[in-house]
Amino acid sequence: MYADFSGLAFSPADILLPQNCDLTKWSVVACDQYTSQPEYWQRVEETVGSAPSTLRLILPESCLDGPNVDTDIVDVNNTMARYLLEDRFRLLHDTMVYVERRLSSGRVRRGLVGKVDLELYNYEADDQAQVRATEGTVLSRIPPRVAVRKNAPLELPHAMLLMDDPEDMLMNYLSGCHWEMEQVYDFDLMENGGHITGWKLGEDELATVAGLLRQITDPQVFRHRYGSRCGAMTLAVGDGNHSLATAKECYERQKRLTPPGQWAALPARYALVELTNLHDESLIFEPVHRVLFDVDPAQVLGALVAAYPGAYYGEGEGHCLRYVHAGGTGSVTIPHPTAHLEVGTLQTFLDEYLQEHPGRIDYIHGDDVAAELGRQKGNLAFLLPALRKEELFPTVVQDGALPRKTFSMGDANDKRFYLEARRIR
Repeated sequence: MYADFSGLAFSPADILLPQNCDLTKWSVVACDQYTSQPEYWQRVEETVGSAPSTLRLILPESCLDGPNVDTDIVDVNNTMARYLLEDRFRLLHDTMVYVERRLSSGRVRRGLVGKVDLELYNYEADDQAQVRATEGTVLSRIPPRVAVRKNAPLELPHAMLLMDDPEDMLMNYLSGCHWEMEQVYDFDLMENGGHITGWKLGEDELATVAGLLRQITDPQVFRHRYGSRCGAMTLAVGDGNHSLATAKECYERQKRLTPPGQWAALPARYALVELTNLHDESLIFEPVHRVLFDVDPAQVLGALVAAYPGAYYGEGEGHCLRYVHAGGTGSVTIPHPTAHLEVGTLQTFLDEYLQEHPGRIDYIHGDDVAAELGRQKGNLAFLLPALRKEELFPTVVQDGALPRKTFSMGDANDKRFYLEARRIR
């Protein structure tokens, strides 16, 4: 069978898998997790030791503003080059990998690793591209990530794309035939990350996947589902939007130095991602809470009440913003909000407040972690409700990208772990 992926945003890739190493030590969680919990990354450092690991190929987000960031970036690139020279990788040519990730909860999340065409992706809030960001992109966060990626010979993905497949056609097909494929990894992930297993697709499976993707991402199906006025968004970025935005920026820079006729051959035109189904039963949208550090909680809350007409302390009709600080818990209600979601109301205020007042913000996964941080003196945590995943596609279609860090696909330890790689130079 012939696998025809022409015109599709998602397609097979040359995938590099680690070999001759301890995969549990090799694979570490996405770099934007545990940013306010340095003890997590210290435990990872102790677990990995001197073993080959993706820990040496990425920079935890907390290090991007560190005093040694330039040296750290050089070390990352040098380690990538060394691993390539050491034949640390096995090449899976022009294929995809079907993934089953058993999460810490026992649920199994199914995904498919391949590459996305960055020509068909844009992170602008009002863009009508086939592949769209679901959350707002903080432009100031892209340059430090570009510094990491621009000279790197490899990419290691933690971005996850979502398809709108209510009948779950694609993943049901793959889960039903994976025993016919070659198993390429099967191991436990560190730090309560669960277990992961992957299978390489053969030609027959690739051909069937191509056909199913055409059905699932058909623009006519999309317009019928969400309205004829909607642009044909076929895939949405569920996780790793800033990483994908960084890949897009690096590609755009290369385009400026390359004749248009050669753009299709640029390795940087594509980014390795994992595709999963929005409707997968294992996929639980978790809220991303806001924690302010080095602030006066009473001053912040007073400013919040003053910022919105009719706002008051306590719970009522409208957007109810719950908070935790050293003095206790409470809530502020914003009646008649203009934003669609509570996070939109809160983030608009916080952005303006922090421009004019001291303090910093972090985006925290997990109710307990956010509340614990909020209770520390000088901190203030806002605990946000979860987005219903059924709201995601229609909300993005109607309102554009959501506020940044609106939702998280699972707890921090359920986020994607670095495992596969791909050459980008």
